[in-house]
Amino acid sequence: MAVRIVGILVLLVLLVLGTVYVAGTGVGLDFETAGSPSAAAASADVVADRGRRVSEAALDVGVARAKQVLFGDLHVHTTFSFDAFQMSLPMAGGDGAHPVSDACDYARHCSALDFWSINDHAVALTPRRWSETVDSIRQCNAVAGSTENPDTVAYLGWEWTQVGTTPETHWGHKNVVLRDLEDGAIPTRPISAGQPEGVPDVQESAGNFALGAVRLLMNDSGGPEFAKYTKETLSVPNCEADVPVRDLPLDCREVARDPNTLFAKLDDWGLESMVIPHGTSWGFYTPLGSAWDKQLTSEQHDPDRQQIVEVYSGHGNSEEFRAFEEVILGADGARSCPHPSPDFMPSCWRAGEMIEARCRAEGSSANDCAERAATARQHFVDAPFNGGAASIPGAEIADWGDSGQCRDCFQPAFNYRPKSSVQYMMALGREDASGDPLRFRFGFIASSDNHSARPGTGYKEFARTEFTEQRFGRFIDTPLGETPERDPIARSNEVKLETGAAIFSVFETERQASFFLNGGLAAVHAERRDRGAIWDALQSREVYGTSGPRILLWFDLLNAPGGRPAPMGSEVQLAETPIFQVRAAGSFEQLPGCPDDAIDAMSPEQLARLCQGECYHPSDVRRKISRIEIVRIRPQTDAAQSVASRVEDPWKRLTCPEDSSGCRVAFSDDEFAASNQDVLYYARAIEEPSLAVAADPLGCTRDELGQCIEIDPCFSRSDDDECLAQTEHRAWSSPIFVNHSGTPQLARR
Repeated sequence: MAVRIVGILVLLVLLVLGTVYVAGTGVGLDFETAGSPSAAAASADVVADRGRRVSEAALDVGVARAKQVLFGDLHVHTTFSFDAFQMSLPMAGGDGAHPVSDACDYARHCSALDFWSINDHAVALTPRRWSETVDSIRQCNAVAGSTENPDTVAYLGWEWTQVGTTPETHWGHKNVVLRDLEDGAIPTRPISAGQPEGVPDVQESAGNFALGAVRLLMNDSGGPEFAKYTKETLSVPNCEADVPVRDLPLDCREVARDPNTLFAKLDDWGLESMVIPHGTSWGFYTPLGSAWDKQLTSEQHDPDRQQIVEVYSGHGNSEEFRAFEEVILGADGARSCPHPSPDFMPSCWRAGEMIEARCRAEGSSANDCAERAATARQHFVDAPFNGGAASIPGAEIADWGDSGQCRDCFQPAFNYRPKSSVQYMMALGREDASGDPLRFRFGFIASSDNHSARPGTGYKEFARTEFTEQRFGRFIDTPLGETPERDPIARSNEVKLETGAAIFSVFETERQASFFLNGGLAAVHAERRDRGAIWDALQSREVYGTSGPRILLWFDLLNAPGGRPAPMGSEVQLAETPIFQVRAAGSFEQLPGCPDDAIDAMSPEQLARLCQGECYHPSDVRRKISRIEIVRIRPQTDAAQSVASRVEDPWKRLTCPEDSSGCRVAFSDDEFAASNQDVLYYARAIEEPSLAVAADPLGCTRDELGQCIEIDPCFSRSDDDECLAQTEHRAWSSPIFVNHSGTPQLARR
């Protein structure tokens, strides 16, 4: 009898294990699809009205023969991206899948964009997902009207999502955008950066048994969908290295571990593409002390493909350089914590303060507490993968105050990394192998970096929980993301990198959720509104970015060689004093609701779900431009020159008249002719103050010394609180690169 009972128990155990295993294979579950766009094209009258409004504003500020100014978003994710998919699950408070087709409908009628691109994380784009993405983007363009005058142009692309655990191995995130959609003009597969080096292989902890358990135990909160998504993603092996891209099999994941390899693979494909770095100073994933110096080489930078950088997005502003240090890196690789300054509190220093305060509350000696604080600071800077915050047990969001943040930057990215800022990049200068100057010559754009298939979310300041990525902070409260609570003891601990969703807590996911914004826009000055003309404008850097509103901006060098003004993005050689002109017009105040064209094109359910009942709906009233700021950067002539001495921000501040029709100013640089050095200039057009989502992300109360003594972060507020605060929306022109005729020059790089 006992043997029989044991046998039955064994069979039951095997049956349970078999059920869990089979469940983990994803059998019986449907795949999430890219979908097909359902909304009709915007009417020709609506498209014509956009152009008319730009032409009228251009004439008001003296632009007689203006090119078309078109607005778009070149950084958009759907729930094909792993992070976006996780946030869509019920367990994370998500509202379900947002496929590629949603992005098309949203761009067409919610945000009314002229162009956009899809940029899901390549590491998650399996052969099926990539094929469906291609089909959906083609369908989006097929209903756009004539190819010469489409209502919107959708570009195909992906995100190369590289993360290093140290500054030496970190290259950052870059969007790859393709010009064409025809057969033969699209690579067989996107090129990913693979899994971050130094992170334990997720497949070791996400086998069929683990996925089956998730599916069965969390059936009503998205467990089955999570199991299916993860299983499909992990089923694709990495392609063999050092094999020509066209000789690789169809069902593998192509991997490039650094920019050099990415550029080489794109060259191997031989297709028209551009590479756009983004989120460069965003400290959520960028390691302490990261700097762009190592990317300014002929191997790690391709000036023919990498011509544009994203200055601003829904993840914050990466424009401004500051001289503070978040960590001190020794020549031997050792790390130490810098002291605080009036303008910056290093997070590592704040970690030491917390431990020291706890220690003193226990009644320990001053020497003992000081030693524990020093240890805490060291634990923070030595933590892998930005994991310093996990070294302080039981720390709450409020305990960190505004440490790690740029206090005087415009809407800065979380945990700011100044040596990865755009100004820092533009100030770098080296010599190439032949002794000629090697520099980054980037045009500037902004984007949304939206993760719910909503391109161009910055048109209205609302829907914080739907239009921004603040919901990422909720993931640590889900069964997949939660981490054990720890008591706030008076000692720090070493941080060890763990697998799975525990990494989210190491990344300060919850704290940084307050810093997400509604996102920016890219703008181009194009001869026409078709695919080729927009691409040509991007390639020539005749582009600019805005923090969301559709500000109009023109920036020209008036006395350029050849007798015609040179627009933003130009590179010229000059010996005399350069003379510039900036013209700008503010964005339109928005009317409530959606215009008739959107209401006619989309169902009430679509308008409510995708647009949240609000669309781009301009009135006839423009906001005022309050001032124009000019930034002057003199790139290094050798690496020994400090970047702080090369960046002048603002170099000039020019007041605009109290006139809603726009602003027109001119200036010159009387120091240029005698300087014998190359200079770049760019303009910021600043709008009058207005309310914006998360414009004051921490809600700091400051003492008389300016120290943040209490915070009311956006993430801690209720979902119906938009966390609105005053800000000064702006537009950033691309630079004009004025090379001195007395210095050695290369052709445009």
